Amino acid sequence: MKYLIAGLGNIGSEYANTRHNIGFVVLDALAQDLKTNFEIDRHAFLAKGRVKGRQLVMIKPTTYMNLSGKAIRYWLDKENIPLENLLVVTDEIALDLGVLRMRVKGSGGSHNGMNHIIEILGRNDFNRLRVGIGKDFAKGYQVDYVLGRWTRGEENVMLERIPTAVEMIKSFVFAGAQRTMNQFNTKGG
Repeated sequence: MKYLIAGLGNIGSEYANTRHNIGFVVLDALAQDLKTNFEIDRHAFLAKGRVKGRQLVMIKPTTYMNLSGKAIRYWLDKENIPLENLLVVTDEIALDLGVLRMRVKGSGGSHNGMNHIIEILGRNDFNRLRVGIGKDFAKGYQVDYVLGRWTRGEENVMLERIPTAVEMIKSFVFAGAQRTMNQFNTKGG
């Protein structure tokens, strides 16, 4: 069985360590856990690994956040991966800092990357792991907030949560979305 794990973010040093790039950070941690490395490929940085006999195709799109659907569609098709085996890892302002929630469908809300994926796939019933980045910004400053760098305190919270995000991805691959949600979504963060 093959799975596509897509971590959302923006390429370039100016976006490193920003809230919007937490998908990249989680995938870097997953690749390290699976002892593999990312290499540049078509529309994405690509790494492959295995979890209990299941193959993971991991991508960090190079299309920039707002065109993430292009890379996801390409790699789903190229690797012949069914939509139910897609997991998108993304930042989420609707969740408090460090809260991790898996969902099997939903709207993109104000997240342009998620909205582009929904538009390109023509549906919203795909798995996603939402990583809470909080919403500590004044009205009208959402873009500045999500593209802003972590404070030291925020970074410490997130560093503690990343191993759990990796475990949730591995659980998704091995046990499925529903069992992963039952195990992790109820743990208060």
